[in-house]
Amino acid sequence: MRWATLYARSRQLPAAFAALVVATAVLWFVARGSWSPVPVMLTLTAGIAVAAIGLSGQDPDLDRTAALPWPVRRLAHLALIGLAAGGAVLAVQELGPAVVDLLIILRDTAGLLGLAGLAATLAGGQFGWTLPLLWAAITPFVQNDGSTTSHIVGWMLQPPGAPAATWTAAALGAAGVVAYTGWGGRR
Repeated sequence: MRWATLYARSRQLPAAFAALVVATAVLWFVARGSWSPVPVMLTLTAGIAVAAIGLSGQDPDLDRTAALPWPVRRLAHLALIGLAAGGAVLAVQELGPAVVDLLIILRDTAGLLGLAGLAATLAGGQFGWTLPLLWAAITPFVQNDGSTTSHIVGWMLQPPGAPAATWTAAALGAAGVVAYTGWGGRR
């Protein structure tokens, strides 16, 4: 058996991909009449959260001692999660009359991936879903009063030209990718 097949099985990638497709389809069906940044945020969060559960294998010690270059594989794993979740959102939004700006989808995908990477690094791969879900649960309740704080905390629902939201997502994305790529999931 090839290493890619073994890696995919050990990280539950087939189940995660199926869950991502189902979550995206269900959320699009529910919100198809009112496709806006909120359903996009929920869809991206659901897709990344279900895929982030596989950010570590069953035996972290085996991952750490393997003769394979794990940082490259970890980076590829995060990138594939982002491509799958973002691609699914882009695909389903073409089926409806309303389209959310591509910059919002890219920004939210990058930030949520970073949060998943940070959660996997700090708490373990099986908890990679926690930070994206927590931040997405808080975001709709942030009062958008125009302050920098509200733009930072509510970055997922800000317009595409909001610099504080873009920088927040970029910082979270970079921190999560660097942390997870460099250290992997916590034991």
